[in-house]
Amino acid sequence: MSPRILVAGLFHETHTFLDGLTGLRDFQIRRGNEMLSCCGDSSPLGGVLAAAEEFGWQVVPAVDYRAQPSAMVADEVVDSFWQELRVPAETGAYEAIYLVLHGAMVSQSLLDVEGVLLERLRGITSVPVFGVFDLHANFSPRMAQHADCLVGYRENPHTDAREAAVLAARLLQRCLSAGQRPRMQLCQPGLIWPPTGTGTATDPMLTLERLAREMEASNESLWAMNIVAGFAFADTPDTGVSFVACTMRDAATQLAELSETAFKLHSKGCVVDPPFDAVLPMLQEQSQGLTVLVEPSDNIGGGAPGDGTGLLRELIRHRVANAAICICDPEAVRELEAGKRDIQLGGKGSRLDPGPVSMQVELVSLHDGRFELEDKNSHLASMSGDHFDMGRCAVVKHAGLTILISSIKTPPFDLGQWRSVGIAPEKLSVIAVKAAVAHRRAYDPIAARMFWVDTPGPCSSNLASFPYQHARLS
Repeated sequence: MSPRILVAGLFHETHTFLDGLTGLRDFQIRRGNEMLSCCGDSSPLGGVLAAAEEFGWQVVPAVDYRAQPSAMVADEVVDSFWQELRVPAETGAYEAIYLVLHGAMVSQSLLDVEGVLLERLRGITSVPVFGVFDLHANFSPRMAQHADCLVGYRENPHTDAREAAVLAARLLQRCLSAGQRPRMQLCQPGLIWPPTGTGTATDPMLTLERLAREMEASNESLWAMNIVAGFAFADTPDTGVSFVACTMRDAATQLAELSETAFKLHSKGCVVDPPFDAVLPMLQEQSQGLTVLVEPSDNIGGGAPGDGTGLLRELIRHRVANAAICICDPEAVRELEAGKRDIQLGGKGSRLDPGPVSMQVELVSLHDGRFELEDKNSHLASMSGDHFDMGRCAVVKHAGLTILISSIKTPPFDLGQWRSVGIAPEKLSVIAVKAAVAHRRAYDPIAARMFWVDTPGPCSSNLASFPYQHARLS
């Protein structure tokens, strides 16, 4: 008989230093057979559903909750998800469980949401629990204890999220076919790196990932070795770098080697971005092609509101020519649709920002904001599948600056964001993006140069500025 696999998803990267709460209305929820519509799309859920068809599994779809990175999650979200998962889990009508997780979710009452939910599941069932999780998880001892094999993404930008989900499914198939059941071993070296220090194209992550793949290739008992970068903007006891072995034998030696390597490379992960004034002389130098200005402090992929005015003010103040920036401000879009041209733009989502910028704009166009991703293997695809909805949008001009104003914050991980509103990004001289690393897959092919700039905002690379209470700082 075909094995029955209970499938569920819970995906949220929680920035605990942001104001407000992320509630049920902020989550995209698919229940039961609604989940099957994702089969074949670019998301991790799409990957595992496609793998299930290949292996002949009978999928028992439970529930899938997804939301963009944002503030602390309301307890009602965790309670609701658990009730919707608990009912099918208690039936026992399955041979294994597969979970699509992020791994850095924090609620009002729980610092380790995924660990607690895995512990609750283990209290119901003894079947194998496999799954996939984000490279920026804050992996906990509970997660390691109560799941058999969780596989993390191996690329940042997350171009392999779907691939990692399929790998985890293949390992579950191996478990079911061979009757072998791995366990997880966790090592937490006590290091915390900002997102800007966790790209896998450079050290420390480059060397650590390469070493982990060598370990897998040389040891058949090691099913997967996860290099987990952690999410620095979640204040928990498990925040930071970790290494997780899914193994049939003791992997303490390999974990110790990875930890030692991480300490040697620690300084390379501790990135601090320069102020705009330090970047300006280089920006003023003549350059052929596109310059990308990166604003990590308003990193949408890290949970920031995407309406920071730091770079916006500098572009206006220095009259940077042929430049563009995207700002999330649904209020401004509504005012523009109503015919208003004097607006207060941005600066509404973070108390660290100096506030809205008063400006008179020329309206260029209005749009519904929905676009198809040009890159189906992008970081954005790992979050949303094949399409993204920016909400109602307006394109305006002010003092020669082109501004795309969206109603829903949109991580700058796909160039379809610009082309869908009639803007050719490669024809611009400067684009400002609210990101840390994950934008690079989209922009590296068209950028002549790229500068990171520090501005006021909740995702600063300077971790010393955050009032940690629970994290173990090194």
